[in-house]
Amino acid sequence: MDMAQRTEKAIAEAFKKLLSKRPLNKITISDIAAECGINRMTFYYHYKDVYDLIETICEDSFRTALEGKRTLADWQEGILLLMKSLRAEKAFFTGVYNSVNREVIGGYIHRLISELLQEGMDQVPTTAKVTEKERKLIVDFYAHAFCGLLLQWIGEGMKEDPAVLVDAMGKIGTGGLARAIEAFSSNKSS
Repeated sequence: MDMAQRTEKAIAEAFKKLLSKRPLNKITISDIAAECGINRMTFYYHYKDVYDLIETICEDSFRTALEGKRTLADWQEGILLLMKSLRAEKAFFTGVYNSVNREVIGGYIHRLISELLQEGMDQVPTTAKVTEKERKLIVDFYAHAFCGLLLQWIGEGMKEDPAVLVDAMGKIGTGGLARAIEAFSSNKSS
């Protein structure tokens, strides 16, 4: 790990520590800098503002959780790992969820799930053809559904066992992409 990565890790850890003690609107760049022993300009060298820091932490956490779990065959395991990652950093994610517009954290989750679903669409074994507009609609439908369930789970304090929720998602989602592709395709041939 180089010096920049160590500094970014120290900034993230300092921010998480502060967020576990007080709401986001009570945390300043000066507080973060003081907590990790840097000056304010060092913070700005790495991040535009606190929201840029939050986005980086969220994206790093989500991507790490899903690394290697990006196929249709293992999407449920990927979502389970994502939920376990969220739960492991519960103070941070609930702090962010309760402190900023819920669309912020929802946007991160939605973007990630959309990427997974788009990759999943490429893996569906079918000869059916869908337009880009139809493809986007299918991805958006499932991304909104899964993101909504995850946000609800976060908002309720992450109490439900992630495995139970992922199992339910699996019952709803397994084969859904293929069914949707076939349904759009069959409408064209009628």
